[in-house]
Amino acid sequence: MNGKKIIAVTGATGGQGGGAARAILADPDAGFAVRALTRNPDSPAARELAALGAEVVQADFDDEPSVHKAFEGAYGAFLVTNFWAHGSAAKETEEINVLVRAAKTAGLRHVVWSTLEDTRELLPLEDDRMPVLQGEYNVPHFDAKGAANELFRQAGVPTTFLNATFFFQGFLRNFAPRRGEDGVLTLALPLEDGKLLAGVDVEDIGRTAFAVFKGGERFIGETIGLAGDHLTGAQYAEKFASALGEPVRFQAVPYDVFRSLDVPAADEIGNMFQYYGDFDREFTGARDLTTARQLNPALKSFDAWLAGNIAHVN
Repeated sequence: MNGKKIIAVTGATGGQGGGAARAILADPDAGFAVRALTRNPDSPAARELAALGAEVVQADFDDEPSVHKAFEGAYGAFLVTNFWAHGSAAKETEEINVLVRAAKTAGLRHVVWSTLEDTRELLPLEDDRMPVLQGEYNVPHFDAKGAANELFRQAGVPTTFLNATFFFQGFLRNFAPRRGEDGVLTLALPLEDGKLLAGVDVEDIGRTAFAVFKGGERFIGETIGLAGDHLTGAQYAEKFASALGEPVRFQAVPYDVFRSLDVPAADEIGNMFQYYGDFDREFTGARDLTTARQLNPALKSFDAWLAGNIAHVN
């Protein structure tokens, strides 16, 4: 690709991968090119990336040879897996193993892996404050990724570990303010009063990954915590109120109550928020906002994200 370093981007038609791909394509002078991996190269999102200048290739984590082929000749890769596509930590671990083997075989010189903490390092399974899920996890979509970090190290894949967090986009769907019986908008979250919730614009994960690639080999082996804001539930409600022009109150939903709700993955999401709350000092502390903005000055605060998305909050 005209002598540019090829970055293979998994999940290229999703939020994280799409953010990485578009950031690279928007900076043609940085010396990088995009190879966008997707299961469906004919999808509208894939065609949009191709129109922007990406090389779009078909690859499926269930078809390991296709991933190996997609990594051939690349300099690096932005790697992300989608637990929510199947909801299985075991399946996600299989997918990560495919990525590790393909990265190792291709001799990639820099991988940025979108990951999360293994909650079991701070919360042993013997601790009975939350239910154990899928046999051996507190928060499966955290723990599978966190445990898999060691796979990259053991394989000798030169990797930067980018620790993500709660997506602001969650406020567009599952956690949008809802009008209560008394007519007042209510932001209900399974988060205790006063506890901080670190959040990020999902596309900023990919955009920050691009900054890591530009920063080069000095980031290999490093773990970077990423967030755009650290706010309490009441502070999120205040910001919604300002943007919507009417009062929004915060309602803390007890973790056990949330886990009992008849909503998809209630137990997993309840456990996740309890981890955020019970270990907010460790989790939030690992995501220093000043450090993150030194790496990516355009990292969006919640105010900035909300200003661009308030029309979609429902």
